[in-house]
Amino acid sequence: MTPYEHLRLCLNTHAPEGPLYVAYSGGLDSTVLLALTARLATEQQRELVALHVHHGLQAVAEAWPAHCRQVAERLGVPFRVLRVKVDTGPRVSTEAAARNARYAALAAELPAGAALLTGHHLDDQAETLLLALKRGAGIKGLAAMPASKPLGRGVQLRPLLQLSRNELESFATEQGLSWVEDPSNADNRFDRNFLRNDILPRLLAQWPAFARTASRSAELCAEQLELAQALAEQDLRELETPANGLSIAGLEQLGPARRNNALRHWLSKRGLHLSRSQLEVAWTELALARADADPVLDIGGKTLRRYQQHLYVPELKEQPVALALIEPEQWEDLGVGRLRMRRDRGEAVIRGDLPLNELHIAFGVTGLRAQPVGRSGSRPLKKLWQEYGVPPWQRPRVPLLMHKDKLVAAVGLFVCADYAAEPGQTGWQLEWAPGTQVARGA
Repeated sequence: MTPYEHLRLCLNTHAPEGPLYVAYSGGLDSTVLLALTARLATEQQRELVALHVHHGLQAVAEAWPAHCRQVAERLGVPFRVLRVKVDTGPRVSTEAAARNARYAALAAELPAGAALLTGHHLDDQAETLLLALKRGAGIKGLAAMPASKPLGRGVQLRPLLQLSRNELESFATEQGLSWVEDPSNADNRFDRNFLRNDILPRLLAQWPAFARTASRSAELCAEQLELAQALAEQDLRELETPANGLSIAGLEQLGPARRNNALRHWLSKRGLHLSRSQLEVAWTELALARADADPVLDIGGKTLRRYQQHLYVPELKEQPVALALIEPEQWEDLGVGRLRMRRDRGEAVIRGDLPLNELHIAFGVTGLRAQPVGRSGSRPLKKLWQEYGVPPWQRPRVPLLMHKDKLVAAVGLFVCADYAAEPGQTGWQLEWAPGTQVARGA
């Protein structure tokens, strides 16, 4: 397949429509990518924009935006420069900080449904795999770079992953393309440069197919990662509570590998990416701490806690927002999640004779009593929090649907029996999206 055929196949598979954006540094890889994408955008009449991220880390880079603009103009592609500030320090990797700043800026530019194309190629994939081995990574790291992944409101695509740098350079030379050379790429103090300049050439000289076979290993690891994630999702359906806790007793019923897989996946969904040793500490020193302990583990700016034999990662940054008036059929932002009430027949959970103009959302109301559907007798809300396993730090963040001074529902947990709809009755359905996770029902 030609480079253009690789590009077209990738886009037909992962982004058959929608605007296209190219991350254009001015180097060889992104120059080839921009030229190929410009051809495709013309043939398919698709919107295309070239984005150049200027980090301001090197004096020589000051001339690159002008070069990139000239190349983009020759190709007939609209061009924008994104200037970013890279936070550096004694304990901060300049490479990582620049990468984070770059992708944050690029993601912010993407409209819904857009695709950002980056010029990563076969040699980059081999380097990424070697770096993962150096770190002692598991299958997630060894899966290296996927051809497609979500980014912002769109998707990031790597259409050149099956092409080597030599193939890209041959194409660029044939087409008369010009590109810039980053002098920092020669600095072997950076791990990736050391691999690119010193190690990978030796491996390819000894084993010419090394980059391609390493890429195949990464693809196989990606398949195993997909299976591990599917298994984790299956297990978590049985282990997670409505209050976003994770059952320790349920985890103990799994074998060590399956338990670690479920726990690692649950933590990663909450922004905690633990090493193997950190995961062991979380299990032995927090999950298995004595029953009367209140263990807390601070990792990466987040907190892992235990309550009533369940694990929690409290999300306390957003402040709850009370709601005096509820508009039907539209999502309302409550700070800690989004709520929508819609008219429904058959699956309604709240009586239809309740006018919305008499309902409101409150937080942290004290002194309430309630009888959840299916329970006998009313109980103080404080007691119900304990029965439903809602940790103390999370209770003030549970939306309370109120009818005047009476509790109708603790959103996401239960509906009170006095306000529950009868089966088949037309009434109100509650749709609750805590954070970014969408859930249905009360």
